[in-house]
Amino acid sequence: MSPLAVGRVRDGAYGAVHPPYLHADYRSTRLRSPDRPLILLPEELHDPTGPVYGDGRLAESDADLTRQHDGEPVGERIIVSGTVRDRDGRPVPGSLIEIWQANAAGRYLHERDRHPAPLDPNFTGAGRVLTDADGRYRFVSIKPGAYPWRNHQNAWRPAHIHLSIFGRAFTERLVTQMYFPGDPLFPADPIFNSVRDPAARDRLISRLDWETTTAEWALGFRFDIVLGGSNSTPLEA
Repeated sequence: MSPLAVGRVRDGAYGAVHPPYLHADYRSTRLRSPDRPLILLPEELHDPTGPVYGDGRLAESDADLTRQHDGEPVGERIIVSGTVRDRDGRPVPGSLIEIWQANAAGRYLHERDRHPAPLDPNFTGAGRVLTDADGRYRFVSIKPGAYPWRNHQNAWRPAHIHLSIFGRAFTERLVTQMYFPGDPLFPADPIFNSVRDPAARDRLISRLDWETTTAEWALGFRFDIVLGGSNSTPLEA
């Protein structure tokens, strides 16, 4: 078992920051949380939870999800930016960040998403970028919509973006979710609340960023990522 997996199972400070494998209010964890020692599966049997990007070179449009098709996607344009730092506060340059998200109507471009909301032919909902020499990254996208899920009666997920970060070593590997400030669905979302430490939950919420907000074009949101340490960004449940 990896150090990250051990840390999530154990109680204590680490367990309060990162969600446990079993969180009773998040119904599907009752079925998928391990009740036996963990084993490694062959890669060919692994079903990735996010999109598969391939190993081609990054294009400029990979970081701008609004320019990947011939037309403009529907929804509120946003700029998401921030820095990736290690546990000691040092920037992590050359870190690969991949994102995936629902469209403005709360629908993923995925065969398993049966939410009766429209798909957007001009929005795929996936992007990637490398951090620069100072650990900075930037995406242009559309603000995702909330969507229903079948965890409990009348369950809705807050608007969020999934992020996968590849740092310099396996200890700097992170998959997490970024939320938007002031969402009224926070108190009712068991995934968000599976992070027991309130301060750690706050680190999952982006903040409105006037420095990157562009007049008459897009709102900016800042989301800084810390890989390890007492101020680490919590893992995705």
